[in-house]
Amino acid sequence: MTVAIPLYTGLSQLADRYDGFILDLWGVVHDGIAPYPGVPDCLKALRAAGKRVCLLSNAPRRVDAAAARLTEMGLTPDHYDALLTSGEATHDALRDPPDAWHAALGPKLLHIGPDRDAGVYLDLAGRVRVDTPTEADFVLNTGIVDFDETLADYEPVLAACAALNLPMVCANPDLVVHVGAQLVICAGELARRYEELGGDVRQHGKPYASVYARCFDLLGGIPPARILAVGDSLRTDMAGANAAGIDGLLITGGIHREELGVADPLADLPDLGRLADLAAHAGLRVSAAMNRLAW
Repeated sequence: MTVAIPLYTGLSQLADRYDGFILDLWGVVHDGIAPYPGVPDCLKALRAAGKRVCLLSNAPRRVDAAAARLTEMGLTPDHYDALLTSGEATHDALRDPPDAWHAALGPKLLHIGPDRDAGVYLDLAGRVRVDTPTEADFVLNTGIVDFDETLADYEPVLAACAALNLPMVCANPDLVVHVGAQLVICAGELARRYEELGGDVRQHGKPYASVYARCFDLLGGIPPARILAVGDSLRTDMAGANAAGIDGLLITGGIHREELGVADPLADLPDLGRLADLAAHAGLRVSAAMNRLAW
């Protein structure tokens, strides 16, 4: 039995229920190039209403780098209270291994990803970047180098690493993301294929509960029942909200727009029946939906 999901047009309609908001970046706040229309005003309205806002992104880079990129887009610390990235969580796990699996990683890493993500490992004592799979102890996957690349471009290196039984650390569990109007694969898609090849993978970021626990701390101890997570992915954002025990609001104009019949998030309403079916099929609870982030 599917559960009906209420559709809202702005956070002002449900803001009284919550004191803290955990907001996804790509697909919710911005499209990788610029903020979506109305988002800066929405963020300011949230803070003016006394709400605390934590931005949580599966971006495979450190918080400082992510904050600098937001500032370039016109989103300054005046728009939010805290920021956390999967890249920061990955860096911390490589610096201070949280379990035996991470502690067993050797010092030599093969980086699959662009140089702009190198901050994830550059200042880590004892970690050395190498150039080939045969030199490496493990793989650090931060995604594709060029937005026009496909999974096929990475099949040779993934196969070579899998043949050597190299463990993989994935710094972005997302499968795809919109960059402007273009749908681009992410590190999570490379990790998915690596597991198909028999590779051993650990991922950091959403939907894993550990990053939400850090967000709870950044929000100042607001009770989980008073926190709303907003994102555009069932697999990461809504699954993460469920794992953390908080409500989740899905932005239907994001990566699921085609599945939900949304050609234009500014004009088209989603097919809520389809959304309910998708959520039920995935075994996920979606508390609410909005076409786009607005006040």
